[in-house]
Amino acid sequence: MTKAAHYPGNTAPTPARRHWGIGASLAFVVLAGASLAGCGGSQDVVRRTPPPENPRQWPVVPPSNPAAANAVLMRAISLVGTPYLYGGNTPQAGFDCSGLVNYVYDDMLDIKLPRTSRALSEYQGPRIEPRQLSAADLVFFSTGGRVTHVGIYVGNGRFVHAPSSGGTVRLDTLDGHYWRDHYSGAKRVLN
Repeated sequence: MTKAAHYPGNTAPTPARRHWGIGASLAFVVLAGASLAGCGGSQDVVRRTPPPENPRQWPVVPPSNPAAANAVLMRAISLVGTPYLYGGNTPQAGFDCSGLVNYVYDDMLDIKLPRTSRALSEYQGPRIEPRQLSAADLVFFSTGGRVTHVGIYVGNGRFVHAPSSGGTVRLDTLDGHYWRDHYSGAKRVLN
């Protein structure tokens, strides 16, 4: 039994680093779409959800380090479409949720983070209230009281994450039924 889907033959080179302004980042995020799932090799199935019925209004909270946040956002968004792979941590092989977070922060800012979603949720840095989320914050989701998934907040209530088996890195909304019900908090890595 394999824990994840892998798409053989994906030999595309890693996209070059781009440094765009926050405005371009947010414009790209608003135009992008996505679905959902879980992380960490659980038995969750990729689910498609309709748009939220009553989406929240998400305030724009400027990051304390806009250049670093922009680098994280652009790299994370450039990886949308990369296959999910349990334990994966490279664009060539694929990503699981924490592998994606680790890769992006290490590749763009040389920041080494804990490897699992649970360890990331316990990592240093302040916990952030949902209305105070800023670009590049980490958002966490739990099942049965334990953190099982992590993504990178991009703004406007959206986040980039690597869903479960059979999925690809995608952009999703915190107001989606599954994500709203399983949201367990956020942490700020950039100060």
